Amino acid sequence: MSSQPPKLVIFDCDGVLVDTENLANRRLSDWLNEAGFSTTFEYCRKVFTGRSMVSVQKEIEEGGIMLGADFVERWNAGLPDLFAGGVTAIPHVREFIDTVRTAGIPYCVASSARVSKMHITLGATGLLPLFEHAMFSATMVSRGKPFPDLFLHAAKTMGVAPESCIVVEDSVAGTQAGIAAGMRVFSYHGDPHSDPDGLEAAGGVLFDDMRDLAGLAGLS
Repeated sequence: MSSQPPKLVIFDCDGVLVDTENLANRRLSDWLNEAGFSTTFEYCRKVFTGRSMVSVQKEIEEGGIMLGADFVERWNAGLPDLFAGGVTAIPHVREFIDTVRTAGIPYCVASSARVSKMHITLGATGLLPLFEHAMFSATMVSRGKPFPDLFLHAAKTMGVAPESCIVVEDSVAGTQAGIAAGMRVFSYHGDPHSDPDGLEAAGGVLFDDMRDLAGLAGLS
């Protein structure tokens, strides 16, 4: 598949730049079970990946299980400890970032996570200096993924029309958000716990190796 090079590359963070999704969803499943919401790591990984903790809490509490007013704050406070054991970059993503930079194409990160969390995870992998210039969080818009608001906000801020942007995602919610924003979405499913069927149904162009992305995105 070949295409015209994009005028802006928007990266998701968790699962695209940094390998954090499995750590986070194992802890989330533990917390939800402790609160009385019976669930599994696999369920959380499939249903909650790519979404903000605010939206996760809202969904759980709509079902009658209260997580507490301080749930999101406690979650964020625990992230440094969760990731202290080591966070690694997604294999070969640095090479793709370098390709984008060499081509002179603007790029940014747009994540459901808070900017403070991105500082932790990108900092641990050495990627933070590459993204400090343009970091967008779901906290900056009224609706997070799967709604298009975050990606549209990033594109507007960067001064690029949505149709000239590509999004690199790994979650169904993020893929849905990118498609809803009118952007081309490349959906990474290199993790064995990914949901390629869901990603494809959401409209993403599937790939499982970051070394293939430059060709798919028209950069090689």
